[in-house]
Amino acid sequence: MYVFVCAGCGAWLTVPLSQVALPAHAHQKYGNGVQLPVLMESGTFAVHSRRPEPSDGTDGAVVIAPGDARGTLLIPERAGGYCCGLDWSEGPNMACEACGLPVATRIDDCSLWQAVWLAPDAVRRLRVDDTAPTTLSWADLLVEGRRTPPYEPITRWGALVGADHRWSWSPQWEAAAGRALAHLLAASDGRPVTVPHGLTAEVFQRALDALLPAGPPARRAVLAGPGLSGPARDADILLVPIHPQTGQTWSPAGRPAPACPVPLPFGVWRWLAFPEPHLRLPASGSMPDGVLRDDPPAPRPHQLFQIDPGVFRHTLTRLPAVRSPLLRDILDNLTHHMRSGLF
Repeated sequence: MYVFVCAGCGAWLTVPLSQVALPAHAHQKYGNGVQLPVLMESGTFAVHSRRPEPSDGTDGAVVIAPGDARGTLLIPERAGGYCCGLDWSEGPNMACEACGLPVATRIDDCSLWQAVWLAPDAVRRLRVDDTAPTTLSWADLLVEGRRTPPYEPITRWGALVGADHRWSWSPQWEAAAGRALAHLLAASDGRPVTVPHGLTAEVFQRALDALLPAGPPARRAVLAGPGLSGPARDADILLVPIHPQTGQTWSPAGRPAPACPVPLPFGVWRWLAFPEPHLRLPASGSMPDGVLRDDPPAPRPHQLFQIDPGVFRHTLTRLPAVRSPLLRDILDNLTHHMRSGLF
């Protein structure tokens, strides 16, 4: 376990924390005036090596849940934001209570995930003990049942409880799809790509068909990972999970994947690989063995799935394949694709 301390005076700035993988949606800006929850689970931290925008900070910034910060004060003259809360616009807005050194930025504006980002040049990581959460195996993750539902109620900032909300595609899914689509395009080799039917196709196929040329033999992408049978020999691309604790991409028996891997957050991958069954009708009397709960299913969104353009751009520009004329053209025309409804 680690704590982060002030580089100026050594005061503790956090509770003891364990490191996990940075979420794909860490720098997502979603919708307009939308109220998003806290980014990180309590007791965890993640490190981002590069920011998607120059104003977001410097390499090595550490993100924690706001409730895990200690010994800090807001800097009133830097408490700027866009409309509903605090953002990055005026630099670090939290100072060490002991010495006054600016050490972090609190984010809670609308359409941004709530978080505290520790400035890497103002804090130091200090090991406080050798205890750490057990790293779950892939099999343990399946048993634990981690999954991210594809759609959820979205509430606008300042809305009354129970009012002004709508069911929409999950922001986490849109961000995950943005990162995965960049890898799918990079693995396409300029050929069409097909993905499995069902929800996977609903998320990816429309964009793949619009962005890749038609005609050449298609490359086949399949779901692969723990709990699934081995991928078919003719699979060219594997949609595989990322370990939520270590950030490592799954590979069969620890060996390199036989086809090009495309990473997905574990919760999203698990829902695609093992879809939740349709809930049954209410049963009269007590619930007999084997009958699922009779809660009504979540309403499906009315709109087509749209991929997060910011996460897509950020990922694609950092892949070596972006030098290809096809991918450069996609980036140059991203605004057009956004207007067409793909993003």
